[in-house]
Amino acid sequence: MSGSGSPTSQTLDGSGLAVVVLASSWHEVVMDGLIAGAVAALGEAKVEPEVVRVPGSFELPVVASAYAAAGYDAVVALGVVIRGGTPHFEYVCDAATRGLSDVALRTGVPVGFGLLTCDDEAQALDRAGLPDSHEDKGREAAEAAVATALLLAAVPGRTPRADR
Repeated sequence: MSGSGSPTSQTLDGSGLAVVVLASSWHEVVMDGLIAGAVAALGEAKVEPEVVRVPGSFELPVVASAYAAAGYDAVVALGVVIRGGTPHFEYVCDAATRGLSDVALRTGVPVGFGLLTCDDEAQALDRAGLPDSHEDKGREAAEAAVATALLLAAVPGRTPRADR
């Protein structure tokens, strides 16, 4: 099980943080579960997120970059890519992963990584935070984004995003 060793959920207070949840439009059942987990975690952290659907996982980085540039404190990027019979899987997974990492490093805005890269639909459903799922990657991505935004806000000498 890939979730073994994952940190336990922590109590976070993200009051006042501007957070956007970006979610791919592919694989609706999986995405609905990921979104629900992310929104629930953000609500528990006292964050009222904006939820935006993007066409696919490949488009997550460019939209994440726009929200980071617009002054959001954190981005939660949710998507799912399921392996098929062509190299398309590798291209999309690599481009989306590198792009989201680039957004975070270039802008200093945390990007919660909730991009599922699965061999089959069963693996995706098992990570989607649904009633029969073993993991909730939407929740994990949202918690990571808020926790990182709070850590960055506490860095000595760093200008808070609202003051930039």
